[in-house]
Amino acid sequence: MMAARKGIRHAYIKPSSPQLNGKVERSHGSDEQEFYQQLSYKDDVDLTEKIAEWERFYNLARPHGAHNSKTPYEALREKLKSVQSVSR
Repeated sequence: MMAARKGIRHAYIKPSSPQLNGKVERSHGSDEQEFYQQLSYKDDVDLTEKIAEWERFYNLARPHGAHNSKTPYEALREKLKSVQSVSR
């Protein structure tokens, strides 16, 4: 396993443990409610395309409460601008 070769140890936590892994659990909840229930696909290629479409929507178009109703892309862009202005 590549992680093990790089000295990274895999830690297992019990499923549905938001106190241990809140951001990931929240993401899984959003995926469950907004993506998986409406998903239908013909084959692996179609599934891959639909997952890529969902990722684009989720990161570039869907507002997130954690980012003050901005998309993750908008939040990252703002963060990078503020970091660049501080480093000048």
